[in-house]
Amino acid sequence: MAELFDDVVTLVDEEGAEHDFIFLDIIMVNDNEYAIMIPSEAMAEANGADDGEQEAVIFRIDEDENGEQSLVVVEDDAEWEAVAQAWEEQVMAEEDEAE
Repeated sequence: MAELFDDVVTLVDEEGAEHDFIFLDIIMVNDNEYAIMIPSEAMAEANGADDGEQEAVIFRIDEDENGEQSLVVVEDDAEWEAVAQAWEEQVMAEEDEAE
């Protein structure tokens, strides 16, 4: 999965500010697609930290009637936990396959 850390995505918020994220994965949960990303600032800070842990940001990929996609930050705790758990299970399964 290390090769994915090279994928930096710049998102523009509602105020026009740019934020860089490191793209990790896209996962399907309950008929919705979600993008898993880590803020690039958090990744840089984690590289200097002892535990190397950083919290991912989960974006739901929504599509409007014109077929244009947008990313919406998942703020609902239950939805976030469901996606985080599904992603963790997927990562564990991939690691098991690699062994």
